[in-house]
Amino acid sequence: MSGMGTVRVALVQTGWTGDTESMVVAHEEYARQAAARGAGVICFQELFNAPYFCQLQDAEFYGYAESVPGPTTRRLAALAAELGLVMVLPVYEMEQPGVLYNTAAVIDADGSYLGKYRKHHIPHVHGFWEKFYFRPGNLGWPVFDTAVGRIGVYICYDRHFPEGWRALGLAGAQIVFNPSATSRGLSAHLWKLEQPAAAVANEYFVAAINRVGVERDYGDDDFYGTSYIVDPDGRFVGDPASDREPELLIRDIDLGQVREVRDRWAFYRDRRPDAYGPLVTP
Repeated sequence: MSGMGTVRVALVQTGWTGDTESMVVAHEEYARQAAARGAGVICFQELFNAPYFCQLQDAEFYGYAESVPGPTTRRLAALAAELGLVMVLPVYEMEQPGVLYNTAAVIDADGSYLGKYRKHHIPHVHGFWEKFYFRPGNLGWPVFDTAVGRIGVYICYDRHFPEGWRALGLAGAQIVFNPSATSRGLSAHLWKLEQPAAAVANEYFVAAINRVGVERDYGDDDFYGTSYIVDPDGRFVGDPASDREPELLIRDIDLGQVREVRDRWAFYRDRRPDAYGPLVTP
């Protein structure tokens, strides 16, 4: 497994600025701050350059969708190359009109576009009317070889489903980023439970990102931040971020811990895929 050693990881949680351009500018500034502090990789929140419009159902918001790769990925790729920073960019993707996805693009530290992940599991419950906006992902669970190691992405509601976490582990992920838009209420208890459990079960690092604040024009959900990184033993790497305020969270992780934990527990050796067939029978 390549990419052993210490990696400085940056996560951005922030509030909606009111328009896409100022939101992108704010994230460019976060990226510059992260690079100045020695970060090698940064991940933004779900739909980072838009509000979380899924609290409502209105075709007007299809206007936030763009091609991937496209204008935002090209703009941030130039910055990634300038800063030598791996970037995970969660955006609203339009493959063609009417074919829309909740997507994250991955840019390497030299500015090259490595590919994208499309959110598989699409909720459709009060305040999260996502089936109105997104088709289910259809690109599998890619793992990207980057300057900081092998990284994967799993987006927001995906985190409730163990299968994708495992697929990323089997594909060699060392860090999985989970950009989210999660509000106070039912999920708050699960937020600090599920990703550490997934990190333990799959023996890799998980970085969980959530926006903050209330986006008044789009609903009354209060996004509670609390972004964090958890290690393959399920332990928080430093404290989680604020539950109220924008924050650039930066933590050092040791990728050697992935091999150490896997050698200790050997979960991958003791899996029984031969016995799991009924789990994938519709």
